[in-house]
Amino acid sequence: MMRRLRILAAAAVLLLGTTALQAQDTSRQESRRAALRKEIAQLEQQIQENKKRSDNALGQLQLVRRQVSARRELVAESEREILALADTMAVRQADADRLQDRLETMERYYRRLIRNAYKNRDARLWFSYLLASRDLGQASRRFVYLRDLSGTMNSQARRIKELRAALEEDLARLASLKTEAEAVKAAREQELKDLRSEEQRSDRLVADLKKDKNRYQKELDTKRKQVEALNREIERIIAQAIEEARRKEEEARKKEAAKSGSKTVPKDTKPLDIKLSGEFAANKGKLPWPADGPVVEGFGRHNHPVYTQLVMPANNGVNIGLSEGAEVKAVFDGEVKRVIVMPGYGRCILVQHGGYFTFYCKLGQVGVKSGDKVSTGQVLGRIDTIDGQTELHFEVWKEKTPEDPALWLRKR
Repeated sequence: MMRRLRILAAAAVLLLGTTALQAQDTSRQESRRAALRKEIAQLEQQIQENKKRSDNALGQLQLVRRQVSARRELVAESEREILALADTMAVRQADADRLQDRLETMERYYRRLIRNAYKNRDARLWFSYLLASRDLGQASRRFVYLRDLSGTMNSQARRIKELRAALEEDLARLASLKTEAEAVKAAREQELKDLRSEEQRSDRLVADLKKDKNRYQKELDTKRKQVEALNREIERIIAQAIEEARRKEEEARKKEAAKSGSKTVPKDTKPLDIKLSGEFAANKGKLPWPADGPVVEGFGRHNHPVYTQLVMPANNGVNIGLSEGAEVKAVFDGEVKRVIVMPGYGRCILVQHGGYFTFYCKLGQVGVKSGDKVSTGQVLGRIDTIDGQTELHFEVWKEKTPEDPALWLRKR
């Protein structure tokens, strides 16, 4: 009996551990689904806003395709949850079956105890049972047995009651899981319906784009020139900032040498703010996002979404879809080096963080100027709609080399 109870206790501990892990997985899945739903809603808002302000079919297509991609991820998350719920329900059902079997066994044992107690309820029979003992030791053991029989029955009754309560709790959880699974399945069906609708919208945009290849070829050429001009300007500003830092450091070393009377000027190959550079580098993968919106175009080279043989201009950053007027914030402490205006990019802000630089483009309103010190999370300006697209263009550079911002920003 005690061995069986220990086994039951160990099984209960294991079940609680399993339940805790399942709860964590469910929480992560729900968090992921919530993030995807938010992204889809943001994209839909941008699609509708951009449609009112512009006939930029390519911009619309980028947003719609990102929306389709997010919707597919959402459907996949729902399907994974349905499978996880099915597994959990199977485990719960098996637990309930085991509890049911255990309960039936304990109830049979308890009924046998009750029958024996009833048959021997006459005190004279108990007295005869004691007198029939071979010796005093056996009589003592029989006395203890008879004395404890009532306690054993009460204890067994309590265990049965506890086990029945546990069984009822498991059955209630199982019913709740079944209800949750039905709700998730219904949501998935709606998501599939929305996905088909968004895919059809994407197909219509592709058809529109295919009608006038020459027009979009010219737009692509214009975009390439704008990107090249932006890259040249960023490289020029960064090179200038590095040179300024070196010159200031050189002047400081000369003054130090003059004070000490030395004719040799000490060399220093690290003129940039080493402390700030180290702090920035230590936050790789943990920087806050400059704005709250989905990434509609990632880092690197991409083919045209319709004319796949055409290679789009290389993207040295990421494009984050936003609503017009959305706030853009600094991702780290630093100093504003330049505020410039570029064709196709509107107002742009370059912030220096020692040997690192962050670049924020396609702003309308700007709340900082060259030389200003900024802190993490400080609002730099607000986004504008440029060429029918309302999005932030954000870049991260390590001195003269652009890096993928996705490697620097924290995971969502």
